[in-house]
Amino acid sequence: MESLRGHLLVAAPTLVDPNFARAVVLIAEHTADGAMGVVLNRPAEATVGEVVPDLSSLLDEDQIIFTGGPVQTGGVMVLAEFEDPRDAALPVDGDLGFVALESDMVEISAGRARAFAGHAGWGAGQLDAELAEEAWFVAPFDREDVFTDAPEELWSRSLERKGGAYALVARMPEDPSLN
Repeated sequence: MESLRGHLLVAAPTLVDPNFARAVVLIAEHTADGAMGVVLNRPAEATVGEVVPDLSSLLDEDQIIFTGGPVQTGGVMVLAEFEDPRDAALPVDGDLGFVALESDMVEISAGRARAFAGHAGWGAGQLDAELAEEAWFVAPFDREDVFTDAPEELWSRSLERKGGAYALVARMPEDPSLN
């Protein structure tokens, strides 16, 4: 099994679970024991200041929180760029990783950051089975995917980057009967 850490999972059009329909998930961990990631393209209506004002030293209090997935939705995870990647609690890609929320936020030297309520998780073998069923497409990760100002376009952009037949899928309407 090859780890998908640092890759994107792009929901296939056949994946209709409302938690993941047209979702783009950044995989943060993928081992034989399971996988974990955050949905990058589900902005919530709440802000950092409304939900977790304690994070205002790391994030702008007016910044929107994203719905990271259906697991532990009461918890908040912060994905950030670190000056020193060793400061990340869970590194994902170079200097990009998750902040340990028990850290002293004032001492963290991070660049851009985004907060996620909840995360996506899969038990042992579960993600691999979903990949075998072609419920997800694996796509290359681009750092700007995390910090995009247009998350509603991320599903299509990720598929277009893959090219070929995936670029055709990227232009498919949510309801193909409307085509």
